[in-house]
Amino acid sequence: MATVKIGVRDLVQFTLRSGDLNASLNSQNTSQQGARIHRQIQKHHSEANYESEKYLDELVDINHKPYLINGRADGIINAKTPIIEEIKTSDANFKDLPASILKLYWGQAKLYAHLLMHQDPQVKTVNLKLTYVQTPDQKVTRQTQTIDRDTAKQFFTQVIDEYREWLVLREQLTQNRIQSAQHLQFPFKAFRNGQRDFAAVVYKTIVLEKHLFAEAPTGTGKTMSTLFPTIKAMGTEMTDRCFYLTAKQSTRRVAENAIQIMADHGLNIKSITLTAKDQITFEQARELAPDENPYMIGYYDRLKPALKDVLAHETQITRATVEKYAEQYKLDPFEFSLDLSEFCDVIIADYNYLFDPQIHLARFFSVPDDRNCFLIDEAHNLVERSREMYSAEISNADLKTIIKQLKTEPVANEALIKRMQSIKRSFDHYDRLLGKEQVESMVFEEPLTNIVKHLNDAALEIHRWLPKQDAKSPVTEAVLDFYFQCLAYLKINDLYDSEIYRTRIIRNQFSVTFRQFCMDPSEFIAESLNLGGSAVFFSATLSPIQYYQRVLGNEADSLAYQLPSPFPPEHQLVVTAGQIQTTYYQRTASIPKICELIMTFTNSKPGHYLFFFPSFKYMQQVYDFMIQHYPAFNILLQTRQMTSEQREAYLHQFNDDDQVPLMGFAILGGIFAEGIDLAGTKLIGVGIISVGLPGLNEETNLVKDYFNAENGEGFKYAYQLPGWNHVVQAAGRLIRTATDKGIILLMDRRFNQFQYQQLFPANWNYRTTINTAQQLDQLAQSFWQSKKDSSQS
Repeated sequence: MATVKIGVRDLVQFTLRSGDLNASLNSQNTSQQGARIHRQIQKHHSEANYESEKYLDELVDINHKPYLINGRADGIINAKTPIIEEIKTSDANFKDLPASILKLYWGQAKLYAHLLMHQDPQVKTVNLKLTYVQTPDQKVTRQTQTIDRDTAKQFFTQVIDEYREWLVLREQLTQNRIQSAQHLQFPFKAFRNGQRDFAAVVYKTIVLEKHLFAEAPTGTGKTMSTLFPTIKAMGTEMTDRCFYLTAKQSTRRVAENAIQIMADHGLNIKSITLTAKDQITFEQARELAPDENPYMIGYYDRLKPALKDVLAHETQITRATVEKYAEQYKLDPFEFSLDLSEFCDVIIADYNYLFDPQIHLARFFSVPDDRNCFLIDEAHNLVERSREMYSAEISNADLKTIIKQLKTEPVANEALIKRMQSIKRSFDHYDRLLGKEQVESMVFEEPLTNIVKHLNDAALEIHRWLPKQDAKSPVTEAVLDFYFQCLAYLKINDLYDSEIYRTRIIRNQFSVTFRQFCMDPSEFIAESLNLGGSAVFFSATLSPIQYYQRVLGNEADSLAYQLPSPFPPEHQLVVTAGQIQTTYYQRTASIPKICELIMTFTNSKPGHYLFFFPSFKYMQQVYDFMIQHYPAFNILLQTRQMTSEQREAYLHQFNDDDQVPLMGFAILGGIFAEGIDLAGTKLIGVGIISVGLPGLNEETNLVKDYFNAENGEGFKYAYQLPGWNHVVQAAGRLIRTATDKGIILLMDRRFNQFQYQQLFPANWNYRTTINTAQQLDQLAQSFWQSKKDSSQS
């Protein structure tokens, strides 16, 4: 019978938590900061008999199964009466720590004392020392206790007894998962073309604990192809927990549906969808301070009954499920979802929860666990997202106003005013420097250490200042917003490496911004992936795979797999328009030709068409020309910052009578360019204007220079491939099922260049080039006539 390991910290956290959920005491420290402070304190011990990170364990029988209670004591001074040191770091003042937090700290030390005395029967008493370090000024507080063998044993037994019923529950959930996963059959009558092979590759990836990059075109059933083999791997105990990570809510719903389909076929597992804190917080609690919030006061005293209730009655735990029980038991819904997730087999969440250093789930990812499996959907989105996750910026836009507000009480706020003024002087210095050089931005390889020091000092002072303030006052809210900017900037500064980072100073008419920009986050992505055993990156557009392997981990032994499209290639005609030039200086001149092609294209067969543009400005110019010269047509126009209702209204019009001509104008890389399904006659043509290159800008140029130095392909990595991804995603809106038919019109002469044609997807077999609108009309008429004939034959 396999031995299950239980960490001392996890044991304490679960059994001894009580009282309030006090958000004001949540530390902003990174795990790297905490580890560094631990090492500093451990190195300062000069005693010859001091031992750091002392491993302790005890094998116990719980419910007739072996469990190894284990952990590493931060420090032990070996003596007749040993001293166990427990080191804790936080940015909270020690005197502000509630008894419930101290109970956890001492509880961990007491368990280590028992394990030590169990290991050495000669030891009868242990001195416990709590070393608490308040960051960022590293103010140290020390307290001591003494515990004897019998008391430590009694405490250990009490904790194990408390944990026992939860182990029974976990064991039952685990057995349900394993047994139902073993018996689960593929939930459809047959696999789609390529789906069985894809599922087999995913299964082998999990078994071998590898990282896989898979391009699976639309129609291959990517979600089921990855989740089903992962569940089967759970049945053979190759993995315990799956994190299904996405960029969009729509793909999270697809994952939920796939799990529900398997549940309808006998699967018995727990899954949960995590929702961002700002989205799931109850409206009535949004403006309340923690000590006034009924969902936080006494949170841990009500948590366990709520957990038991949910786990007894729910299987697929969606946002609605979380909110229902959180309201019933008066629990903060976001924290409740995180606590529930510890009992779940599949966790559906945003990329942030694994990869973002500001947000990632410490409860799962503080230490590596090879029983974790990561499924990363629409992985092409992670490239830009990860750069932003590992970048940070801070602006002086509100600094002058904040200082002015603080000066209304100059005596009480004197220390903070000084800190904020120091920051302001730094911003002013660089503002003058940029003005003297007559530039709007500057780039530095090294971090701005003087700025970091001022931000660090200000963050410390704000931390002292906040507990004395009215949480609802405008000045407190403004200072708090700036405080979070400081903390985010400082956290990224801890990761700063001049090989992969650049510091930018940007000036506009109203403000100056300091920005730490990460050009290549692949090392951080690799570190995150190594917190699990296996990972599968998958997307309909992941070509060339070598590029994605490089920028999303850069690991020498990652695997690659590409599936063919399951749809008949002859159902799709790809036409490139050689007469269209959309480079910046040619755009205005190209508008009449583009409009002529649009009219010819849509007149070839009445129906619904989408046209994608590289910018809102260009799209508006074409739109204005169209309504002036072809006013009879119904044209939908994507606008900036559309609400969900406006987006739904836009898409809803594609559901109307397919014989009514309709054009939709949208943005490449925007909300309508991926993640939408317009199957059948809802969409019969897609036009793409330009090759989708990102606009020239300083940060993309930094990425270009970085990869030029590495492999000489800077333009390709920074501009061409990200742009091409937008093109292929937009084109992918057309053919969504095996019966769909339509034409893709690529309007840019660069599509005829070898550097782009070599990137064309394998299923773009039927493609041709035109140079006049008349040629397009002939091709389109011929295509639609052939489809009409084939459907009649």
